[in-house]
Amino acid sequence: MGESYANLAVYVKVEVAGRVRRGAATCRRRLRYGPGTVSSGPPLTEDTLADAVRELAARDPDLRGIVERFGPPPLWHRPAGFATLVHIVLEQQVSLASAGAAFDRLRDAIDPITPARFLALDDARLLAIGFSRQKSRYVRNLAREIASAGLDLDSLANLPDDEVQRRLVALTGIGPWSASIYLMEALLRPDVWPAADIALAAAIAEVRGLDRRPDADQMRGLGEPWQPWRSVAARIFWHSYLSRRGRSAPGSPAA
Repeated sequence: MGESYANLAVYVKVEVAGRVRRGAATCRRRLRYGPGTVSSGPPLTEDTLADAVRELAARDPDLRGIVERFGPPPLWHRPAGFATLVHIVLEQQVSLASAGAAFDRLRDAIDPITPARFLALDDARLLAIGFSRQKSRYVRNLAREIASAGLDLDSLANLPDDEVQRRLVALTGIGPWSASIYLMEALLRPDVWPAADIALAAAIAEVRGLDRRPDADQMRGLGEPWQPWRSVAARIFWHSYLSRRGRSAPGSPAA
């Protein structure tokens, strides 16, 4: 579209106003899990992903163009549990390749990856595997919380999105981005939007011809029209980002 960054805020407001009106009926399909809490429905499956891709492509010409050029995105599902959270922490602010290599070394050292096994590793071993001091601290804290029953990962599957987010970000080293990726890929929630994701912002800028990546606040506005399938819209944009670079990944392309 060729908008300048200076006009991006205006563009966001116009796009959101128009597309939210068009998608309002669809958004009403959200399901209530309890008093005052809302979730976007049951977990994604291959079938519901395909349905959501078709719906979004029909509603949005940019998404339709991606699907026509590259095909539908993968589900990008990871197993729920401690190991996936560890992998997500490793992906923070580094390349997917670097995080994946470190995770593979961790799996070679302790398989299965459990809180107790992780806590048995000393600083030197973790450094050799690829954990920085900071990430070692983050994952040790996570492991202790799970081992002491301060965090019940199994229970997260039965909680609404906002409560899962609240419980995860309460932990040191698990911020909104990490919690969002866990919701999207481990719990397969259909309406999560990782507004701070760099690859997602870069993909939107590429597809829409923007001069710069939208910032997190602008990204929140841009995601509104794709409710209740924001997780699927993100997958479509990630698919574009990776496909343009001849890359693929089993998890989020966001690091």
